[in-house]
Amino acid sequence: MTRCTSQRGPEPLGLIAGQGRLPALVIEGAHSMGRRVCAVGLAGQFLPELPSMCDEFHEVGLFRIASWARRLRRMGVREAVMVGRVDKSQLMHSNRRLWQSMPDHRALWLWYRRLRHDRRSAAVLGALCDELGSMGITLIDSTMPIPDHMATVGVMTRRPPSAAEHADMDFAWPLFQQMLMLGVGQSIAVRERDVIAVEAVEGTDRMIERAGQLCPRGGWTLCKGASADHDRRADVPTIGESTIRLAHRAGCRCIALASGDVILVDRPQTLAVADELGLAVVGLPGVASGR
Repeated sequence: MTRCTSQRGPEPLGLIAGQGRLPALVIEGAHSMGRRVCAVGLAGQFLPELPSMCDEFHEVGLFRIASWARRLRRMGVREAVMVGRVDKSQLMHSNRRLWQSMPDHRALWLWYRRLRHDRRSAAVLGALCDELGSMGITLIDSTMPIPDHMATVGVMTRRPPSAAEHADMDFAWPLFQQMLMLGVGQSIAVRERDVIAVEAVEGTDRMIERAGQLCPRGGWTLCKGASADHDRRADVPTIGESTIRLAHRAGCRCIALASGDVILVDRPQTLAVADELGLAVVGLPGVASGR
């Protein structure tokens, strides 16, 4: 495979890849912009087809932060994006992965010194970005290569929201924006101008399931966005086909997304599923992007 540093053209974009389709979308988006992609994939996490999509690819241990930076620098990378989920249960599937999962000195220093008294997601990300930066790798906005997969203002599906759904959004959106600014969570569920569920540490999918249990009649609306100070270098709010199907099963009939702040993974396919199931998906001005 040709090394990124041996070709002329724009500086290669680095990628630190976890699970799911997002890393593949980043690669496709970067290539469409004329950028080569040199990636490190977290062991046991990335899709099997990912290495063949990159200009150069190396597998690295999940907690081997120094190895991430060293591999990326050797490929000529100075700027990188970090996307994709991490499933810790897969780390135990083999002795090799167990070894790869053991933290290096950089990870240990971060955990016990930088994060000793604050291990919130934002603090972990900030510390990781600082550490990679000290090793010559700057993490940038992870949505930069995928503008076509972001939520946009207006109705994005064939079905527009009903009058009742509009009323719920009018009631919930200002309240939701205040909640985002407090850093409580990224989603709420509302029906008949009554908040029935608020996302906390459990994540959006479990909140959706809980909303379905609390509101068995269905007909509720999901609001999802990001706080004004949300760090877009990782952990950008995301929904995809599986989220749409889960929401439909739980009785959700309308989804309001903060435009410019939420990623629609494989946007055309995700919206097609929403159309198939009769859900309305609409974009409203977001507090993070200001759009």
